Amino acid sequence: MRKWAFLPALVLLLVVGCGGDKPKFTEQQLAQMPSPQRQGLPECSGGFVLVVGEETITSDQVIAPLIERLRPLAQSADFEQFKKQVRPRIEQVVDARVSRILIYSQAKKDAGEDIDENLDEAAEAEVRRFVVSFGGDYSKAEDTLKKMGWDWASFKEHQKRLILNQSYIASQMPNPGPVTHTDLINCYNKMKDEFFATPAMLNFQLIDIQPVELELNDPNQSCLEQARGLADDLLKRLQAGEDFGTLAKEYLGALFIDHSNGIQPDSLAAPYDKLVAEVEKIQPGQVAGPIETPQQEHIFIIKLIEKRPKTFEPFEKVQKQVERKIILDRQRQALDELEAKLAQQAKIPNKDEFIDFCLQKIYQMSNE
Repeated sequence: MRKWAFLPALVLLLVVGCGGDKPKFTEQQLAQMPSPQRQGLPECSGGFVLVVGEETITSDQVIAPLIERLRPLAQSADFEQFKKQVRPRIEQVVDARVSRILIYSQAKKDAGEDIDENLDEAAEAEVRRFVVSFGGDYSKAEDTLKKMGWDWASFKEHQKRLILNQSYIASQMPNPGPVTHTDLINCYNKMKDEFFATPAMLNFQLIDIQPVELELNDPNQSCLEQARGLADDLLKRLQAGEDFGTLAKEYLGALFIDHSNGIQPDSLAAPYDKLVAEVEKIQPGQVAGPIETPQQEHIFIIKLIEKRPKTFEPFEKVQKQVERKIILDRQRQALDELEAKLAQQAKIPNKDEFIDFCLQKIYQMSNE
């Protein structure tokens, strides 16, 4: 595999006050640059920009795609909270743009003299594919491009860059090596709870007697004693075949809860979460109770309809998915290493100031 002779990129941060989208350099700044870096530099810019090789990243390019999504957060948080939450996202956007520029520059350099012709053909094919996706309606495809801020020329140029970058990245990916059975099993065990699990399910009906809500029929009894007596009476009637819902409605302070359509055990909140252990002791169709909570605020009677344990798709059924996940993870790791090496080579000394400017601008624009 070819080694990447990393581009010794010129990356400069400028803060200037002239209008336009390109950076302006003072005479002093120009004098301090080596002569090869002074050639072809743009003359004027209206804000923060990063210059990467022969290209620029403007603050507007970073801000515009993000501001609508970030506006609600900017309007509901103070700036320090906003900065803490959003800064990693801005940094990711900037790093990605820098990486794409550097990859494209190096890819084009390595590709050879005839690359432009080949890219033109490939980009034209993508243009035709785009039009076909609109049923061959050229006008409709063009209208969509305009809404995206592109014309046909810029769309074609974007496709050329995308094709070349993807091709170059693919050429830099190492041979991932074989995926062993141990790799597959380890990955399956890590994935199965999130991707291959069918959660446990309980179907039951419940009467919840709350002593403090009962009307006292006997002044010589406490609320708890009366609740216990009611629970014993209800349990006998239920075991004799009477209906849960009908019985619960006969008494104030006895709440009927119907989970006969199913509920996940881990979604039961206190005090009902303790019922999970009780359900494990009985079989579908059986009634359990009375069950008192530790603080004696509730007395439960429960009828189990069905219980289904948590299950997992067998490894043999999902092996191909697991293998694809391993391969994609290896490719992602290799790409991350490539991008990290690019970022190190780029050495942007004032990137933090650029990011801070973008953050401040988004926050300001969102609160105007």
